[in-house]
Amino acid sequence: MSIKKILIVDDSPTERHFLGELLTKNSFQVMTAESGEEAVAKVKELMPDLILMDVVMPGMNGFQATRTISRDELTKHIPIIMCTSKNQETDMVWGRRQGAVEYVVKPIDPQELLSKIAAL
Repeated sequence: MSIKKILIVDDSPTERHFLGELLTKNSFQVMTAESGEEAVAKVKELMPDLILMDVVMPGMNGFQATRTISRDELTKHIPIIMCTSKNQETDMVWGRRQGAVEYVVKPIDPQELLSKIAAL
């Protein structure tokens, strides 16, 4: 799969900026959403090749947004990588059960994230 467009979903402006800079420097087209609700709405409009999803956000959290996106016929083909500070094994298992293909713990290691993207 050729990944070009990536949707970053995170309520933290700092995280969105950090990930946006990293991905832009590596020739990806970056779009952002600040909440789970915004991500669910934008994903159908933008149809990104990949979603980087935070978990802890006000309103709809990343697990709920991932489940919604991965169970929708229109968007279930889009891979989701959870990017979160939740580092417990149970969180990782739960994230994958909701539809995430990968799980990266913050603070994000740029090389780890890029290699996981390249492996998709």
